[in-house]
Amino acid sequence: MRKIFCILSLLLLCSCGSESEVQTLNVYNWGQYISDGSEESLNVNEEFEKYCLEELGEEVKVNYTTYASNEDMYNKIKSGSASYDVIIPSDYMIEKMISEGLLQKLDFENIPNYENVNEDYKGLFFDKNDEYSVPYTYGMVGIIYNETMVDEADVGSWDLLWNEKYEGKILQFNNPRDAFGTAIYWAGDDVNSTDPAVWEAAAEKLKKQKPLVQSYVMDEIFNKMKNGSAAIAPYYAGDYLTMYDSNDSLKFYYPEEGTNVFVDSMCVPTCARNKELAERYINFMLSDDIAIANAEYIAYSSPHNNVVSNEDYIEVMLDWNEDAMDILYTGNEGVKKTFYESLDTDTLAMQNSLWEDLKIENSVEPWIYITSGAIVLFLVILLAYRYIIKKIRNNY
Repeated sequence: MRKIFCILSLLLLCSCGSESEVQTLNVYNWGQYISDGSEESLNVNEEFEKYCLEELGEEVKVNYTTYASNEDMYNKIKSGSASYDVIIPSDYMIEKMISEGLLQKLDFENIPNYENVNEDYKGLFFDKNDEYSVPYTYGMVGIIYNETMVDEADVGSWDLLWNEKYEGKILQFNNPRDAFGTAIYWAGDDVNSTDPAVWEAAAEKLKKQKPLVQSYVMDEIFNKMKNGSAAIAPYYAGDYLTMYDSNDSLKFYYPEEGTNVFVDSMCVPTCARNKELAERYINFMLSDDIAIANAEYIAYSSPHNNVVSNEDYIEVMLDWNEDAMDILYTGNEGVKKTFYESLDTDTLAMQNSLWEDLKIENSVEPWIYITSGAIVLFLVILLAYRYIIKKIRNNY
């Protein structure tokens, strides 16, 4: 009996030791921003786990979670409430996080596939010496509209988002940088301005727009535009193609006044617990097959040379939408475009304050006031009725 107990104890210890050897890689990314195995796509995270086991002899588990905006991600990292090994912020947020010491310098010895990145997406303003980030995707913001619900004569400008004809059918970004951007671009001002008058004027435009807005959205936009419950929305070009796949009545354009161009890049935050494994993950994401799988699935522009030149990738994109390559690559060449830059502390505080005021002002829908008034009126009538009945009974 004692011998059996010893054997069982030994097996238990071995089992516990085996589990402790599993490494966990915590990846924090935008929603719907990786090939995840759905719709017959390649599951990139599972492939990385297989690669680690088969090629490196290491057992790895990818713990993958998502966020809706740069600001949400930043607040989570800044608060220290969680630890992540790989994050994928946008350019201006990378610039901000570098300045605040929230990102680590990368060891490019562990990222040899970095050579596959197009030179046009290296040495950009947010990481001039290419020390902290590796480009993942890039793209531009435009306007998505449903051609069965929107008059073609009304499209072309940002002013479509303020057209009263479409009251209740318009969506707006649910993050301050992009939402204010729509108003600032429409006014022809500088989206990186530090002039309070520019931001206050944009806030006024957004307040005037608010009664027309059905909802402020991020990932919620997909269902709303795909099922036709909304007609107009500003959003990212790559996501338009995803929505078009479910609703071919959707169309897209870059506003004539100009728009935002962005680069989202893979980074390792200072809170990372496994930096070397994080760098190997970034390198894996730059391998040809994985980069192509991601580009095909999320439909954003790829900064990877071997993706853009791949004939199978081009064929897939054109089968998806005949304008796909034009929208993602060649068609934006004549569009006036601007990077968002990291705002200084005072301007950022002003932006956030104006945004909070916008979201709070008249946040209670009119139907709530109407319903509340009806309930109060009903109670008054009921009490009056009971009072009259009581008086009548007392008289008898």
